[in-house]
Amino acid sequence: MRVRNSQVYRSKHFFHAMDHAYIYIPAVKKILSQYNIPPEFLYLAMAESNFSNRAYSRKRAAGLWQFMPSTGKSFGLRIDEYVDERRDPIKSTKAAAKYLSSLYKRFGKWYLAAIAYNCGGGRLSKAIKEAGSDDLSILLNKKKRYLPRESRLYIRKIVSFALLGYDDKFLLESEYAHILNRASAFSMSTVKLPSGESLKRFAKTIDLPLKTLKKLNRHLKYDFVPPYKKDYEVYIPYVKLNDFKQKYRRDSVKNIYKIHVVSNGDNLSYIGKKYGVPYKVIMDFNNLKHTRLKLKQKLIVPIDVTSKTVKINTKHYYLVKKGDTLESISKAHKVSIKNIRQQNRLRGSLIRVGERLKIYE
Repeated sequence: MRVRNSQVYRSKHFFHAMDHAYIYIPAVKKILSQYNIPPEFLYLAMAESNFSNRAYSRKRAAGLWQFMPSTGKSFGLRIDEYVDERRDPIKSTKAAAKYLSSLYKRFGKWYLAAIAYNCGGGRLSKAIKEAGSDDLSILLNKKKRYLPRESRLYIRKIVSFALLGYDDKFLLESEYAHILNRASAFSMSTVKLPSGESLKRFAKTIDLPLKTLKKLNRHLKYDFVPPYKKDYEVYIPYVKLNDFKQKYRRDSVKNIYKIHVVSNGDNLSYIGKKYGVPYKVIMDFNNLKHTRLKLKQKLIVPIDVTSKTVKINTKHYYLVKKGDTLESISKAHKVSIKNIRQQNRLRGSLIRVGERLKIYE
């Protein structure tokens, strides 16, 4: 009875995860194939995140493939104020394929690459040395505990999901078979949007629910395309590609959006003057009902690139050089030491070369 309940649980869990990402699956399979990664590694993503690009762990791993920030960046993923590409289903899959390829090259076997993906290459190397073998049956020995319990369960989970995924009879007879049909029928397309484009305006233009657009683009931290110099890739359902080609036109009066983090002394009037934007526009854009601001509150500020009144953000910052002290900086910028301390939350007088100090002149 216990085995049967376990099987029921695994099947429900399997299809629940598939329902999360039916639209990603064709693209993920294609990328794995392009990098010569065995198709079973599709289920590594299921084991890592249940196919949810919203997944986030206590250790700060994020996205379908649960990349840590440092690992994600080392494999080309961008993580900044505007985006976290660990949540990008396409870019993160390409990064995962590169990472898995490097692990395979290092250990020579795909099951070892999968284990190393979970516990780290160093930990796996130590386990192989202790076991005197890289044979899977030996490494998974419960009594010897060469590998952490999590990693032993991890490889079994991947195999279990893969067996379910390749069981045609099980899939066809399942009450959840419609999900797999959706995975075959739907996919997504990549389109390029200009910097600062509003997701709300874009979704309305192509008759796509904003909720759907956001779900496909969880890597975007705000409701607009990052204000980078180059166009940025955004995902839409394939069925909307024709609408994009026929209906979408770039806005001639384009806004670029900046993120302003509220500091001591800030108010809406000051922020508006700083960026050349009426403070009421900032209130409307951030759905503010009153003018009171909180320390470290993030405000989205739309900046008209045609405006000549926009002030350069960097004039309010000073890069500490060798020989600088708070006293010398305060004299040079004609602001009090107390003011500099307050703006930068400094307790003492210690400053470091290369540190960026906020200065209100």
